[in-house]
Amino acid sequence: MSDDQIEHLVTRSWRVNRERETNGDGVSRRPECLSLHSPVRVLVGRAGARLASVRVDVFKVRDQLVADYSAFTSSFVEPRDERIRQLLEERDGVGAQWPQPWISLNPNFESGGSVDELVREGLLHADSAKVFRVKESQNDAGLGRPIVFHRHQREAIEAAATGDSYVLTTGTGSGKSLAYIAPIVDRIIRDKATSVGSERRIKAIIVYPMNALANSQMLELEKFLKFGYPTDGEPVSFARYTGQESPDARSAILAHPPDIVLTNYVMLDLVLTRPDERQHLIRAADGLDFLVLDELHTYRGRQGSDVAMLVRRVRNACNSPALQVVGTSATMASGGTQAERAEVVAGVATRLFGTEVRPDRVIGETLIRSTPSDPPDKTDLVRSIHQAVPDATKDFVDDALAAWIESTFGIAVDEVTGQLVPIPFS
Repeated sequence: MSDDQIEHLVTRSWRVNRERETNGDGVSRRPECLSLHSPVRVLVGRAGARLASVRVDVFKVRDQLVADYSAFTSSFVEPRDERIRQLLEERDGVGAQWPQPWISLNPNFESGGSVDELVREGLLHADSAKVFRVKESQNDAGLGRPIVFHRHQREAIEAAATGDSYVLTTGTGSGKSLAYIAPIVDRIIRDKATSVGSERRIKAIIVYPMNALANSQMLELEKFLKFGYPTDGEPVSFARYTGQESPDARSAILAHPPDIVLTNYVMLDLVLTRPDERQHLIRAADGLDFLVLDELHTYRGRQGSDVAMLVRRVRNACNSPALQVVGTSATMASGGTQAERAEVVAGVATRLFGTEVRPDRVIGETLIRSTPSDPPDKTDLVRSIHQAVPDATKDFVDDALAAWIESTFGIAVDEVTGQLVPIPFS
């Protein structure tokens, strides 16, 4: 595959997060003096995949995206009134339909230690070290490639070990799913090690607001729980039950309930009311350990009330008064100090879950800098702007322009807590 083909692939699959301007001044915040490029690693092909490094002009991608979508939306609108046509053309000319691009940097999270280190500390079972490794194929056991957890993932594992319910409020791309998958899988492994020959039961139900999220999580679970293990030899079983399954697949799940069920809140409600599913799945979930609600911010208003009642019905139907409820969301509260936001999130989660969630069980991200913390010298910054982008990682990290970009677009110091926080920039 040529570089042009790879760049075209990246351009077509690039996701641009955008947010409308709130000040309405229409001023672009694009620094015209800079040619900002982002290194992108693209997975090409299925079997024998190779990684290709490409540099893509993110502003060019944004402009192309707007142009393509503008052509699409205008293709099915043909105003007959000349005045309306002229107005639409004028507004299209000034870009009134499009917000400015949302610019942010992928944050650098503080490490919480590798899975091997957490096993040595007793936080995870020894068999969990075989699960949480970097694996690339069915026969790859990930030897020598342990998963390194972020600090907030470690804190979630610690919270789960206490039996408390908790909420993870870290940003997009921070590995929130691993913050509940790891403790769930570890709990199941521990239970199986101490209860050999016991009746098979469902130990965790994970609820997603959209089937697409459940489908995506299925792929991640396959990497952890099937890669590196013989066929039907995975240490923890899992299945999707969202209504997409064939009759045969549904029958197989009812006959042999898995350890983990991935579903959506509508299907979970149906499972509680349909006699056949209630008899098989809910009975198999007696004493349920975990109920996870992904993307908590989607449950608001009447839907939030419905889900709050659903949580209580699940707890009652599964005879699980000590049920641990876990929630995740990147956007639960804004404004105020970190402690004030934690109080708000804890209050919302307590009402939604029907069980106490303390503010100290609202887990946020802990960021660290990728570049030196000292502000770059103006002379070094000017020199860096006129030089080629460094190829070596160390040279890129030490580059004055990279440090300026991280401080301007990436992270800042919270004046109250002194912690590093992400900068939203649009």
